[in-house]
Amino acid sequence: MKSNTLTIIKKEFARFFGDRQLLFTTVIMPGLLIYIIYSLMGTGIQSMITKGSQEMVTMRVENMPQSLAPVFHSLDSNLIVTEQSFTDEDIKQLEDKEVNDLLIRFPENFDEVIATGTPSDNVPAVEIYYNSTNNACSRVHRVVSSVLNNYARPYTVSELDQASSDSIGAMIWSKILPMLIIMMLFSGVMAIAPSSIAGEKERGTIATLLVTPMRRNELALGKIVSLSGIALLSGISSFIGIALSLPKMVGMGDAADLGFHYTTSDYFVLLLVIFASVLIMASAVSLLSALAKDVKNAGTMVTPFMLVVMLAGLLPMFQDGASTSLLIYLIPFYNSIEVMTAVFAHEMQWMPVVVTLASDVVYTGIAVWVLTRMFNSEKIMFSR
Repeated sequence: MKSNTLTIIKKEFARFFGDRQLLFTTVIMPGLLIYIIYSLMGTGIQSMITKGSQEMVTMRVENMPQSLAPVFHSLDSNLIVTEQSFTDEDIKQLEDKEVNDLLIRFPENFDEVIATGTPSDNVPAVEIYYNSTNNACSRVHRVVSSVLNNYARPYTVSELDQASSDSIGAMIWSKILPMLIIMMLFSGVMAIAPSSIAGEKERGTIATLLVTPMRRNELALGKIVSLSGIALLSGISSFIGIALSLPKMVGMGDAADLGFHYTTSDYFVLLLVIFASVLIMASAVSLLSALAKDVKNAGTMVTPFMLVVMLAGLLPMFQDGASTSLLIYLIPFYNSIEVMTAVFAHEMQWMPVVVTLASDVVYTGIAVWVLTRMFNSEKIMFSR
């Protein structure tokens, strides 16, 4: 009995360690991907923090108390502190997230009032005006708020966020929805693509298709477009579900109150980008499925690709808006995520959209050509 058990153990170990692909995906890939994902996430977070700390911020203080002036002037090397009054128009300008200003208004004779004390019903108020969607200003606001809250009392601190509900909501959606949409699209592709090619190889029906009079490039294009169309329906359904349920799921009420209102052109661009993303996903999964021996093997081969897509979907959470470099929009999958981020943040520009769609069409054409060559290879199509 003992020898039989050892025989089975040796047999299973030999099967496992003899299959290099299974060994890689089971033993090496998890640790490698965790290292890569966590390293990139750490780099992204550090880059966002560094960028916010390096931007110059102007803090205008009205009625600057002499007791706090040295503290404010020594807070940060990238902080310009000026002692001047400001108007309602200056406050209104803070609604623009590109304005790196922080406004503070102290009551007159603040130091004297604090030194002599004040009745509890007449506590002086310090007003801080800022924009929470501006990373640099938010950083300075946190520091200033900490200083004031730890300073001698009595007085109150009124923190007046000038960011509109629309801009706050847009910031939230631009960090959450691209990841959710890209994952829903990939789930739709994964549900149908492996069985379409690897499944036909496993069942032996691929041979029937290959001996028909149709050209191999027509077969390749038909496979990719049909898979993309089905996955697109799944993606659109998922997007509608996300749009309707997310605000209620996180307890934030009506989506329209949180910036979830977009123009017809925004929805049109989203639809185009979603379709381009599905084309690329279907193309990539089709290529991997053609290399696989069966559906199970195809699922194993697609797993690393799925994790890369997940990582790309997470990146908007660690960056301040979409990239302005057009070269970024030549990277498949990530370019679609960047465009979605820009659309949801109300920062869409047409040139990145054009570059994204054009590059995805080119990549799809290349994938069709490669898949055609694979269909022409008996070694690949009839490997068991």
